[in-house]
Amino acid sequence: MRDIRNIVVLTGAGISAESGLRTFRAEDGLWEDHPVEQVATPEGFRRDPDLVQRFYDERRAGVMAAEPNAAHRALGRLDAEFSGDLLIVTQNIDDLHERGGASRVLHMHGEALSVWCTSCDARHQWHATLRDGPPCPACGEPAMRPDIVWFGEMPYRMEEIFRAISQADLFVSIGTSGAVYPAAGFVQSARDHGARALELNLEASLGSRFFHETRLGKASELVPAWVGEVLG
Repeated sequence: MRDIRNIVVLTGAGISAESGLRTFRAEDGLWEDHPVEQVATPEGFRRDPDLVQRFYDERRAGVMAAEPNAAHRALGRLDAEFSGDLLIVTQNIDDLHERGGASRVLHMHGEALSVWCTSCDARHQWHATLRDGPPCPACGEPAMRPDIVWFGEMPYRMEEIFRAISQADLFVSIGTSGAVYPAAGFVQSARDHGARALELNLEASLGSRFFHETRLGKASELVPAWVGEVLG
C-alpha cells in the first residue's frame, strides 16, 4: 500500500444497503416493485410522469431519512487523510458519501436531492415533492424532473472518470453487482492501464474474475479494514 499514490473507488448500492436503502436487483429490490421501463427511462416519464415523480419522491425521502454507515465514514476518513489522488465514483443517488465526510465524490448516475429543469437546463438542490409540478426557481417553468440518469441516457462526467481510471494505481469496487455498464467495465479499463484491482462485496459480482483480489463480507466491516491498511 505504500506505493499507492492514486486510487479510484467505485461504489454501488451495496454500500448503502446497511443504511436501510434498498438495492435494485435483490429479491426485495426496487425493480420488484416497478418494471425498469416504467420508472427509469425517458419513455416511462413521458408515458406516466406522475408515477415517475412519485417513485423518486419516495427515493428522496428515503435518502433524507438514512444515515451514513461505517463504510461511508471510512471512505470519508480516507478522503481526509490520504495524501495522494483519490476519486470516489458512485453509482448511488444518495448523499451518504458526502455526509460520511467525503468530498472527492462524483455521482455518475445523478443525485436524489437534485432536480433538472428541462426548459432552462438549470439544476437545483431539492428536498420537496415534484408531483405538483412546481416552477423552476431559475426560469419559472414547471419543467423539472429528477436529476437522475435513466436507462438510455449517458452517465455524467464520463471523460473525467476514464481519465482518473487511466492514472490509477489501485481500483477498488465496493458493493456493486457488476451488471450495469459502463461502470461494470471500469475494472477492465483500470487493469489495461496497469492498476491493481480489489473488490469488496457481500458476494462475488458478475465481474469478480477481473479483479486481482475479492474480499467478501459486509461493507461496514470490509471498508474500514481496507482503509486502515491504506492509511497504515
